Amino acid sequence: MSEMRLSDLSLGDTGRITRVVGGWGLHQKLTMMGIKEGSMIRVVKSASSGGPVVIEVERNSIAIGRGMAQKIYVESG
Repeated sequence: MSEMRLSDLSLGDTGRITRVVGGWGLHQKLTMMGIKEGSMIRVVKSASSGGPVVIEVERNSIAIGRGMAQKIYVESG
């Protein structure tokens, strides 16, 4: 398994969030959305041309801006 940015995953990819690079505010916002280290995710929408990444976390679909997705690292596989 390898660690990569959430923004680099493709449609249908799954993984576990390993770390978030950012300050307290970002961690707090993600936690409120149900996204935290250890969470299992699946990419349900991701356009290579930009735009939000939509992931499924605990049966909820959540849209995340591409800039935020670049700060979330996932162990894929």
